[in-house]
Amino acid sequence: MPTPVAPIALPRLGALLRHAAPRVLEGMILPVAVFYAALAALGLYGALAVAVAWVYGGVVWRLVKRRGVPGTLLLAAGAVTVRAVLAGVTESSIFFFLPSCLGVFCASMGFLLTAPLRRPLAQRVASDLIPLPEHLLEHSLMRRFFMRQSVLWGCAQLVNAVLSLWLLFSLTTEAYLVVRTSAVAVLLGGVGLISVLSLRRCLRALAR
Repeated sequence: MPTPVAPIALPRLGALLRHAAPRVLEGMILPVAVFYAALAALGLYGALAVAVAWVYGGVVWRLVKRRGVPGTLLLAAGAVTVRAVLAGVTESSIFFFLPSCLGVFCASMGFLLTAPLRRPLAQRVASDLIPLPEHLLEHSLMRRFFMRQSVLWGCAQLVNAVLSLWLLFSLTTEAYLVVRTSAVAVLLGGVGLISVLSLRRCLRALAR
């Protein structure tokens, strides 16, 4: 009979939501709102300039506050510059949003292709968010959990990518920003909730 694993306390759902809300606001909602407002007030080129200034402003803010600048933010700054140049040269906002849609597709493949591996992508992401002991990660129940989570998130991100591409080529830029942001927030928020509840259930099963 397997030895029970000592229970690990997860934060309450409300605490998790409060922790995630500022990051969702900063990473998803505010950039879209700023771009949308600039597009309405300044046109395409003005919106592109504001989008670039927003990202570089985040870099400067962290430097002024003497905070470390994450490598992901530097990558985002480089990516948004290239996307803005492409959109400006082609005079089409499609080329500003298309790379991010393709990036979501690549992320979905990362989740799906690593699902059968010893350390699937879902496990790597979860380990960054919630410190889990190594012996717990090696348990067969946790291995199955992360395999299922990789499949779940891979499918969710695939739906995200396909939906985003369809909306990008079907709607105006203004409608795309509103509809896509709302749909993705509901989709990924629902999947995130399923993941948290599944992890709680898995940890309870391990503690029996």
